[in-house]
Amino acid sequence: MLDVNSRSAGNIASQGKTVTSPIKIAVAGANGRMGRAILPLLAADPDFAFVGGIGREGSMGAGLINRSAAIKAAAVILDFTTGSAAAELAGLCASAGGPALVIGATGFEPDELERIAEAARAIPILRSSNFSIGVNILVGLVAQAARALPAHGWDIEILEAHHNRKIDAPSGTALMLGEAAAEGRGVSLASVERRGRDGITGERPTGEIGFAVLRAGGIVGEHSVLFAAAEEVVTLSHSALDRGMFARGALAAARWIAGRTPGEYAMGDVLGLA
Repeated sequence: MLDVNSRSAGNIASQGKTVTSPIKIAVAGANGRMGRAILPLLAADPDFAFVGGIGREGSMGAGLINRSAAIKAAAVILDFTTGSAAAELAGLCASAGGPALVIGATGFEPDELERIAEAARAIPILRSSNFSIGVNILVGLVAQAARALPAHGWDIEILEAHHNRKIDAPSGTALMLGEAAAEGRGVSLASVERRGRDGITGERPTGEIGFAVLRAGGIVGEHSVLFAAAEEVVTLSHSALDRGMFARGALAAARWIAGRTPGEYAMGDVLGLA
């Protein structure tokens, strides 16, 4: 397993081109919550050289550069914007032949994911709804539990809670957990998911994977997966206590993807879990 706190020196050689250390990093969404959490860690890490932040179109401020300048200067861009903005940036990076892209945005439409997949034919792209090491371990545990606990006796419900400024629901992490549960059961999530319940819904169908969502206050992130049988309940859960853990995971992803060959990657690759 990769030591996510490891330090590199000199040149970073992986499966693709050689990238000079320190790795030149730009941050899209630098003024957002995640951007603000990442910038101090970048400044303190000798593995990285921050070349500028990318704000919203027309935004100005210290340390902000436009997308064209970032694409030209950076070896890796960290993107914590929106699904549409990330898909557009992926296309621009692919057209330029780089840089590599680490995407932490959520709330993608199907066509946006297709555009990112197309861009990954030209550049390395690592996309994750959650950069927490603990969450990515949880994803693997959920898949294992779903394989072991049959649908005819065990219901699956996914509960998530976030701060009141989060704009998408269910969270990208909750959907990651749903995909893991569906994969464990050998079905597609789209065929069994229930995003919400209201009114007279009838009995719960066998094999359904349900989602429940809470938005309130400043909750960083809470996720639980319940496997419920008639006489017992198994709960797998994760609590985010500080946004810094996501930032450290994102930097581990940036360190790992620098110089990789084109393709789509995930945090499981970074952690040696894929």
